[in-house]
Amino acid sequence: MSTLDVHNRSGDVLHEKVLADAFTDAEVNGPVIHQCVVAYLANQRQGDASTKTRSEVKGSGKKLYRQKGTGRARVGDAKAPHRVHGGVAFGPKPRNYRQHTPKRLRRLGLHSALADRFQNQQCILVEDFTLEQPRTKNIVNMLKALNADGKVLLILDEHSPNIHLSVRNIPKVNSCTWNTLNVYQVMWHDTLIITEKAAEKLESKFLNTGSDTEGQDS
Repeated sequence: MSTLDVHNRSGDVLHEKVLADAFTDAEVNGPVIHQCVVAYLANQRQGDASTKTRSEVKGSGKKLYRQKGTGRARVGDAKAPHRVHGGVAFGPKPRNYRQHTPKRLRRLGLHSALADRFQNQQCILVEDFTLEQPRTKNIVNMLKALNADGKVLLILDEHSPNIHLSVRNIPKVNSCTWNTLNVYQVMWHDTLIITEKAAEKLESKFLNTGSDTEGQDS
């Protein structure tokens, strides 16, 4: 069993939380994490870049001047790719970059990513809390008290509009709920701040294969 301290927003340790070794000390599968991250980034691409070929460029198809006798290089029409304002050879066309990642692979990738963060002491547990109104200063003070530097992800057990609004004003600090978490989010951030209930739900998700809620496609 892994034991982690649970802090309050002032940085004080309230009590200890015991998490199963099967959750926190699982084997980290690097290739699967890489595949999930690549698929997630590919799925963010719009794929709407488009250029015109020589058949689509507006212009005359007449040969500009005769083939021989001018002492100049041979040319075709004004729409040839090597001429200014001509068509583009092998340019991009709208396409779908989406990669399908099986559910079991996404699950393994997310479990591996979280295990990597736990094993490298990059996870901080905090008590469950709410904000009566959006207040960025409260989140900033909490980050300072917890010594959370760099890119920080706050993982909540349920959606909290006030916390979300408070976090989004802070550069490189984001928030999400435990069931929308994906591999890219875990790997992009340096530190994960997880509420106690969110940690329990994540633990239950990966230890109970029969009932879980999948996050975003990654």
